[in-house]
Amino acid sequence: MNLLLKFGNGNSKLAPNIFTFSLPAGYACPGANNCKSQCVKTSEGYRIKDGPNCQFRCFASIDEVLKPAVREARWHNFNLLKGKTKAQMVALIQASLPYPNWKFMVRLHVSGDFFSQPYFDAWVEVARLNPQIIFYGYTKSLPFWIARLGSIPKNLRLSASLGGVHDRLMFVHNMKRALVVYSEAEAEDLGLEIDHDDSHVYDGTENFALLLHGTQPEGSEATKAWTALKKIGKGGYRNQKKGRGWGGKDYAGQPLPKNYGGGTPPPSGMLTVAHGWKGKRGTAPSTAGVTLTKKTLVSA
Repeated sequence: MNLLLKFGNGNSKLAPNIFTFSLPAGYACPGANNCKSQCVKTSEGYRIKDGPNCQFRCFASIDEVLKPAVREARWHNFNLLKGKTKAQMVALIQASLPYPNWKFMVRLHVSGDFFSQPYFDAWVEVARLNPQIIFYGYTKSLPFWIARLGSIPKNLRLSASLGGVHDRLMFVHNMKRALVVYSEAEAEDLGLEIDHDDSHVYDGTENFALLLHGTQPEGSEATKAWTALKKIGKGGYRNQKKGRGWGGKDYAGQPLPKNYGGGTPPPSGMLTVAHGWKGKRGTAPSTAGVTLTKKTLVSA
């Protein structure tokens, strides 16, 4: 029985020297709202279940339907963490962290989010114990973050993700935020750069956009947008990876930051054999009777 957490490395968006950690989509996302969707087991197999306010579907839930190994790894991690104290989670994460002999970063929650205050605090402590590693991610679990403002180590880099139940808090506390857009034109209209490789999270200070991707709810505006994006070759990240990676450049052709990693790739098979890794609109929710438009959310 594997008693350690499972990390991945790289995916169609990220270079191999970015390790990833994930939990089940929707089930470990207490702040999700507009993007909430889950992989559920039915008599006909695994299917997507969208939340009541779902406007655009969480791409991670789609992966869990299509890829049993991905689904199992995320539930493995969640089941190991649930019910543990902060100290127990710190010890578990520390024991499970990859320690290759080359520089790397850790992307938290390709799927899932900070599901409790002790869990958030555990990652804060892990970052403090590992100052040589950059940990970063998006989050809608804003109350947990706000409770620790002023005590977050500089190598834990977070961006608030719009479309959750706590959106107003990111404006009260002036948090850097990310917004899902349905087209490049929408991002341009809002004055936002589109992130293609997570560099706006781990190495940026300004608000930014994320381009919609993944199969969307039938008949929705998101489905129309996704279809349009695919027609112009913007549907997904698979064609964006060329030029990134070991000592390469980012999507915009700029050199990767010096803390990104680079160097020599790990020996062939090291990640899978030695460690067991498998080498993966509308308006915002209303609050207090006030509806915020996307432009308001970006510029507030």
